[in-house]
Amino acid sequence: MLPKPKKYWTPSHWASWKPFGIGEQYPNNYWEVFRAIWLSRKQLPYAWNILNKGVCDGCALGTTGMKDWTLDGIHLCNVRLRLLQMNTMPAFDPALLTDISSLQTQKSSQLRDLGRLPYPMIRQRGEKGFQRVSWDRALEVIASRIRATIPNRLSFYITSRGTVNETYYATQKAVRAMGSNNIDNAARICHSPSTAGLKSTLGAGATTCSYKDWIGTDLLVFIGSNVANNQPVTVKYLHYAKKAGTKIVVINTYREPGMERYWVPSIVESALFGTKFAEDFFLVSLGGDMAFLNGTIKHMISNDWVDRSFIDRYTSGFEELKAELATQSWEELEKLSGTTREEMYAFAKMVAEANKAVFVWSMGITQHECGEDNVRSIINLALTKGFVGREGCGLMPIRGHSGVQGGAEMGCYATVFPGGKAITPENADRLSQVWDFEVPATPGLIAPEMIHAAHQGELDVLFSVGGNFLEVLPEPDYVEGALKQIPLRVHMDIVLSSQMLVEPADTVVLLPATTRYEIPGGVSETSTERRVIFSPEIPGPRIGEARPEWQVFMELARRVKPDLKEKLHFENTAAIRQEIAQIVPQYAGIQHLQQQGDQFQYGGSHLCFGWNFSTPDGKAHFTPLTPPHKELPAGSFFVATRRGKQFNSMVQERKDAITGALREAVLMNASDAAKLGLKDGDRVILKNDLGELQGEVYLAPIQPGNLQVHWPEGNVLLDKSKRSLEGVPDYNAIARLEKI
Repeated sequence: MLPKPKKYWTPSHWASWKPFGIGEQYPNNYWEVFRAIWLSRKQLPYAWNILNKGVCDGCALGTTGMKDWTLDGIHLCNVRLRLLQMNTMPAFDPALLTDISSLQTQKSSQLRDLGRLPYPMIRQRGEKGFQRVSWDRALEVIASRIRATIPNRLSFYITSRGTVNETYYATQKAVRAMGSNNIDNAARICHSPSTAGLKSTLGAGATTCSYKDWIGTDLLVFIGSNVANNQPVTVKYLHYAKKAGTKIVVINTYREPGMERYWVPSIVESALFGTKFAEDFFLVSLGGDMAFLNGTIKHMISNDWVDRSFIDRYTSGFEELKAELATQSWEELEKLSGTTREEMYAFAKMVAEANKAVFVWSMGITQHECGEDNVRSIINLALTKGFVGREGCGLMPIRGHSGVQGGAEMGCYATVFPGGKAITPENADRLSQVWDFEVPATPGLIAPEMIHAAHQGELDVLFSVGGNFLEVLPEPDYVEGALKQIPLRVHMDIVLSSQMLVEPADTVVLLPATTRYEIPGGVSETSTERRVIFSPEIPGPRIGEARPEWQVFMELARRVKPDLKEKLHFENTAAIRQEIAQIVPQYAGIQHLQQQGDQFQYGGSHLCFGWNFSTPDGKAHFTPLTPPHKELPAGSFFVATRRGKQFNSMVQERKDAITGALREAVLMNASDAAKLGLKDGDRVILKNDLGELQGEVYLAPIQPGNLQVHWPEGNVLLDKSKRSLEGVPDYNAIARLEKI
């Protein structure tokens, strides 16, 4: 049984004795409430019902209305409030797109504010803009182009922007009926290394624990993860974790202010005086996580702080890991991690003294060339003490999107079928028998490969649901050049984005989508903790001729493959859930979700419970790992990209309310700035062989030799050829810095 949070106030945890943190830099969450009310003032009853009855379309915390399954009380964050406007705003006048020349200079944030996309629209090469067309005309244009080419020259990409399990499942089935496995989703460019690392070592491809395990565990470690910015509602959990005696530690390149302290608006004590979260920060250099964790394990082995009983009975590969670590000198680990042997010892001692621990990580771990091994290094550390498969313990790749966990599990992925099954002839044959049509048996193009194929002139159709390759992938000029070469681009979304306005090679079609709250019959999402939650349809205004994506893909597949018409039909979303339950074993139970509050957590509260691992030998596997060697040329810096006040690539404000940094900020250590004669606010330019980025020095508690810039602005410095084994781009770079 985990300790319960203390009910009385704990001044030792307060961030400041100044009431409401007067003068401190942090988000004004109360203002966010008033802002949301003002922007949705014409649809307040509808907006209230979305918040009170729908499942949040922000991060993957997972709620039913404004309640969750971890703590009592209201759960509402400014991320969800910022997204509310897109669910309640009216449509724009289609005449706005008849000449798009003035729109092409606008940022995506400005395009979003124009309103919802109401009708199908089409633009041909040489035309100034788009013309409204019927759904029949739009779908026939798309279907005819698909019929005229071969499956290998098709590509489909589904973002996780509020996308639901039913859409993912129906879409991938439709695409495979059209003969292609070239379908991918946003999980590819965020947590695909986490899935691979967990599967290869534990046999489980998802978070092994629950959010409840944060509160009362001995040690809660965040590695390359900033939940205060990206999953802000979880700071409520951190507050109560502190009150239950949990020690919170952060391993990162930057001492994130929001992970150090936060004023939680829904808790009176914290709203008044704030809460100190992380007791210790271990600052490492970019790419130094694996070296730091290897050094930690090296200390644990030399001090006999490991759980030999667990290791001997339930794991394999420990001796190989031990032998590999013996070859890695302290000098080498210090150089590669950017920190000291003493810092590694201090963290190792914390791990050793903990009986229970939870490790949480995000993009700071996965978005590297060595992303999979970064994940395995965390798993190695957890396995030294058996921190998995029991209460208060676990490994959590926390998700930043409400729809992303279910994407790959529904098979909306170029490299796996539904249920995460590998794409092999045997699995394709089994699926063909169930669906009663031939399923392609070779892996398809992943998202970055789609753009490369387009640039090479090897793609005839790109169908993108949501997303914006132009603002997500490295080397945006290359991406734009690729988009301009695709004969048919189809963009289905609820609002406009910059990639829609890229000049057509031949034809661009825009299709209006519904939000998750508008889909008849209701839908479901899967949260970070593997909780499958029903989100009901919310009665209210509807936009023009917007349609659910799953219906569009089913109809498109029937037009392309009329002989499969009877096999490509779902009566409603309930019918989709019924089939998901049959095809994806861990989702058995989804067919019973019917109304608000219905949910289940597949795999139970803990995967690998009782140390039963779904690997071929039934054991958890240690992985011998050699940290990556990154040389930093003289006069250069490591550059990481970071999020500001934004939701994925959707920038919402020029200023980050947590850090105070503007979009053009170049976060820099004060000692590095002093050596170069720079001061706060000085104009600088970052350069490498790929591009240039202008910005302003922003002095920050960041590891020397490292810089951070905002994403997607920093994409001009990134190398498209650098990807992990699973295909996630490396969102980091090396660049020179010069004063302007």
